[in-house]
Amino acid sequence: MIGLIQAEWFKLKRLRIVGLLIVGPLLSLIIGIANPMIKTLEDGNPWYMLMLFMNLTYALLFLPLVTGVLAGLVCRYEHQAGGWKQLVALPIKRYQIYFAKFFVIAVLVLVIQLFYGAVVYGAGTFNQFTEPFPVAVISKFIIGGWLATLPMIALQLWAAMMWQSFALVFALNVVFTLPSILAINSERFGPLYPWAQPFFMMYMQDDVSGLFFVPLSQFLLVTVGSFVIFLALGTWSFTRKAI
Repeated sequence: MIGLIQAEWFKLKRLRIVGLLIVGPLLSLIIGIANPMIKTLEDGNPWYMLMLFMNLTYALLFLPLVTGVLAGLVCRYEHQAGGWKQLVALPIKRYQIYFAKFFVIAVLVLVIQLFYGAVVYGAGTFNQFTEPFPVAVISKFIIGGWLATLPMIALQLWAAMMWQSFALVFALNVVFTLPSILAINSERFGPLYPWAQPFFMMYMQDDVSGLFFVPLSQFLLVTVGSFVIFLALGTWSFTRKAI
């Protein structure tokens, strides 16, 4: 298993994906330092207001979309020149291949989240916030957003392993991501839509008692539930796929 993970890292290093990892946080940084409304806000915690502005594009669009891009990239080599046949011919289980790729994508998304946390701090420093940096809240914010992407990673990896077309995999992610813009405005459907969960779990509210800024029931039902379903289906499908 460790050897598989090391092999995935080696393949990704050749793709030079650093730019992909930092582009979303950097765009959010521009929003955080260039938005004139942030400096005029007088009510509320300025850190919360800053993250609200930055999250509109980051958590709603970039974070869900980048999971599909990364899933396509980790399967790129296997779709070329019979790579899948060579891989499954090794003395390893197919589910180990799926889990190794899933682990690599999850770690990369966590790296993006950590960089985004640093970007939030940088934007607040640039705006000369006098309030202390809410480390505990930001930590919850980072981990919650990351956990919310795990169902997406599981589904996108499943699609990327089954379909050779990178464009088709990305289009599938776009189809699921765009409705989240409308879903977050619906009290009925928003909390039940998996692609909207990164935004909800990165939206700071003082009056919400629950895990990662959402009720515990919502986290368990939507995030954990969809993750278990997508992971199980993806693993089962890949183990039965004719290669």
